[in-house]
Amino acid sequence: MLSRRDITKGILGAGLIMATQRPQHAPAQTAARRRIIVDAQVHLWPANTPELPWVPGAKPQQPEPFTVERLLPLMDEGGVDRVIIVPPTLTGTRNDYGIAAAKRYPDRFAVMGRFPVDDPKSAPLLATWKQQPGMLGIRTTMQGKPGSELMDRMDWFWAAAEKANVPVMFHGAGNLPRFVAIAERHPGLTLIVDHVGMSNTIPIAQSATDTIALAKFPNVSVKMKAGAQYAPEPYPYRNMNVQFRRVFDAFGPRRCYWETDITQTLKEGGYRHRIAHFTQELDFLSEEDKDWVMGRAILERLNWS
Repeated sequence: MLSRRDITKGILGAGLIMATQRPQHAPAQTAARRRIIVDAQVHLWPANTPELPWVPGAKPQQPEPFTVERLLPLMDEGGVDRVIIVPPTLTGTRNDYGIAAAKRYPDRFAVMGRFPVDDPKSAPLLATWKQQPGMLGIRTTMQGKPGSELMDRMDWFWAAAEKANVPVMFHGAGNLPRFVAIAERHPGLTLIVDHVGMSNTIPIAQSATDTIALAKFPNVSVKMKAGAQYAPEPYPYRNMNVQFRRVFDAFGPRRCYWETDITQTLKEGGYRHRIAHFTQELDFLSEEDKDWVMGRAILERLNWS
């Protein structure tokens, strides 16, 4: 019978093809660059195995597993210092692979893990949640009607996460107005809006407006996604950037974070393209603003030293 150590070693050894595409926009930063760059969301997953099986019927975002071995060369080429791993729904509430990566590369990876938010019996796990290697908090998904129905059963979770001082990232497209009451009731709970609340079914302007309604709460901050997943236009996504400016003006540089969710649009130029989106095309950002948005702010918010 395999030990947990054997399983972890096997999972991390599951790296397949190294990504080879070259960014289409902007040169890599020079070695003299002064800002730290942190991608606030990347999904990683190994092959489907008995040790770490995929959820039946779930489909990966890419045809091949997206492993540490594929991501690290992309990070090095683009000048990305650190990544926050968000385990995909593909592997359910298992965080094994992300934790193993953070243990192996503690200076480069940390984890916002999956958690059984629909099970009140899981509440005791929160007290020691951040004692897991590299674990910074929790990421949950609650989009549309299924997400709204899930939120009806989650009152216990917000209170327990606040008590345990566990930050929560949430992809709540279509349900952001419900977070006004949550943020107000739980001022000590760190809440981070994923992707400015965007989805393929909600206009970007509306998701930005819903996100901005949360800016009055100091405990709420927002991840802004670089790349074209929700932008019905080519690079440099000028209409999308108008909405980013509205969000940035509401939240400020210390509550806005650059993220790529890179597996969603992997073919579109790698990290250089996505860095250029923010550092070259968002002309409303000062150089100091870019320092915060591109890395300092998320490290400070999640206490990742």
